[in-house]
Amino acid sequence: MLEKIDGIIIKTQDYGETNKIVTIFSKKLGKFSAIARGAKKPKSRMAAVTQPFIYGEFFVYVNSGLSTMQQGEVLHSFRAIREDIIKTAYTAYITELTDKLMEFQNPDIYIYGELIQSMDWISEQEDADIPIMMYELKLFEKGGFAPTVDRCVNCGNNEGLTAFSIAEGGLLCSRCRNFDQQAISLPASVAKLFYVLANAQLERVGSISIKPENKQLLRHILDAYYDQYGGYFLKSRKFLNQLDSLR
Repeated sequence: MLEKIDGIIIKTQDYGETNKIVTIFSKKLGKFSAIARGAKKPKSRMAAVTQPFIYGEFFVYVNSGLSTMQQGEVLHSFRAIREDIIKTAYTAYITELTDKLMEFQNPDIYIYGELIQSMDWISEQEDADIPIMMYELKLFEKGGFAPTVDRCVNCGNNEGLTAFSIAEGGLLCSRCRNFDQQAISLPASVAKLFYVLANAQLERVGSISIKPENKQLLRHILDAYYDQYGGYFLKSRKFLNQLDSLR
């Protein structure tokens, strides 16, 4: 059955000499893959609509396995992203993470909206560190391995949160700090930021102010946490970290 589906292309791969297989994250179906025949031909009408990060309207013969894209129309090309290597790296990271953690044909309107808003932010703003962390924590929740950030992971106390334990999976209070000698000490303001980042909507990002050293601390913790529980190697994150080291 031919269906009209709005979505974002989060992954592409060549298939034969002239075709592509594209992975689309959509509001209607969630994540699904479709073959776009002839999309590698420069003059093909499919070439423009099967580029990474395209937000488009696609006409697709949907199957339980590999679907077939019949045609498509670009709704938003996110040109500003593809013309900037840093913005491209940020977007490649969040789309790869989405691809790894979202199940096939399992719609999630909330995550879909958060992805579009995050890409809009990356496209229009210069600093995307905070929105990236907000989106990551929401995806970790969807993936079933989100850290405990509203209370002590050991005793449940929501006061005096002073450390983050990778091993225990979240925040520790001062009384439980000794449960993990490797736990990372946190200023009280950073402990509170974890909850804000995990639960706030992106439109609130303008009211969130984080010192550069605290932003680096949060980034270090989230990277280490994902390495422990995420389960998938992310090529885009390695490239993003290399770019960050040069800035």
